[in-house]
Amino acid sequence: MLTQINIPSSVDSTPIPGDVAARIASARAEIEAFQDRWDRPQIEQFVAADYPLVYQCLNWTLQFQPRLGQRFLEWGSGFSIVSAIAADLGLNAFGIEAEPDLLAMGRKTIQTWNVSVELVEGNFLPPGAAELSDDPMLPSLSHDVADAYQTIGLDLDDFALVYAYPWPGEDDFHEFVFDRYAASGALLMLFCGPNDVRLWRKTN
Repeated sequence: MLTQINIPSSVDSTPIPGDVAARIASARAEIEAFQDRWDRPQIEQFVAADYPLVYQCLNWTLQFQPRLGQRFLEWGSGFSIVSAIAADLGLNAFGIEAEPDLLAMGRKTIQTWNVSVELVEGNFLPPGAAELSDDPMLPSLSHDVADAYQTIGLDLDDFALVYAYPWPGEDDFHEFVFDRYAASGALLMLFCGPNDVRLWRKTN
């Protein structure tokens, strides 16, 4: 069972350190340049989040919510900006990404931010998780790649906090997967669109 935690609406007024804000702005410029390239197909499933707001919500969560530990996991890490933010905030961060081009850009982000993040190419869905979906067309089900958890030697229930930016209509599926495979007490943060960051705790 997941219990929603209300993130205060005032969280977006929390100051962001100048160096972090500058790195986020630079990463957004990298994303725009990547998406403007004409010499390769667009990766339709990659959409940038509101990274300043995600920073503020993660920072609030770390200050005011108890955690099982320090391990953080980003599902579909893309440019790995959120993973970098998590590492900058002191978490032991991991990111899973299925697209090699995005993984390469994520590694560039980690190097630029000078933080420690383990990035893995593979499927962020635990084995068997696809069966929880009643819609076979969900984008999360389209990645025919290796099991990332086997690569990193950890299971989903080894992580204290998981972050994802689900495709529209996938948020329920992500919640189902987390509820089925995460440890009791673990936290799930979903960026669901402008000014819409949701936080859940598994309570059984």
